[in-house]
Amino acid sequence: MISAPLVGLGVGAVAAGAGQVVQWWTRAPLISASIAIAALAALTRGLHLDGLADTADGLGSGKPAAEALDIMKQSDIGPFGVVALILVLAVQISSLAAAYDVHRGPVAVVVAAMTGRLAVTAACSGPIPAARPDGLGAWVAGSVRVRTAMAAGIAVAVVSGLLGLIVDPQTAVLAVAAVPLGIAGALVLLIRCVQRFGGITGDVLGALAETGAAIALLVLAARP
Repeated sequence: MISAPLVGLGVGAVAAGAGQVVQWWTRAPLISASIAIAALAALTRGLHLDGLADTADGLGSGKPAAEALDIMKQSDIGPFGVVALILVLAVQISSLAAAYDVHRGPVAVVVAAMTGRLAVTAACSGPIPAARPDGLGAWVAGSVRVRTAMAAGIAVAVVSGLLGLIVDPQTAVLAVAAVPLGIAGALVLLIRCVQRFGGITGDVLGALAETGAAIALLVLAARP
């Protein structure tokens, strides 16, 4: 979990490369953004998106925690999950298209991928419990020290700023700002999940990753 942002750096670089090749070929930001987001999903086999859908179904079920967790374990996707996927992917793709339009698309992809996974690192730090006695959440809950998570956050912000400088100073500022803002949005969701389910699960971690990435992309979509 400590190295999750580093994984994001690698995955984001591959997806950014795919999106940029399409951008050179088509000069169409929306197509390029769609390919980059699709590449991110493919590289993770859609696990984070599946977690987002399951978490939305659990949160929206209105059931007690134990029953909500059972709903999240089911293989199908309910209406809340479908809506969550559509909305989050719409934000990600449209925001990234706007970033491509101002020549910061590749930077936005990498920063978003790192920020989303930094949210996972943050969720596995401190006293945050697992919602179940088994599963990924039980395995990783509390596995990261708060100081280590904070150091990882600083490192991600620094790397993001340096990547932004490749484009221009404004992109550097936005890239740095995208990190804490993305984490803040993900932590709001985390607090709700802990209140609702009693802790984290693997699905919750996936939802946090997608939420943090979406907010980071939205920040980097700002016009000059």
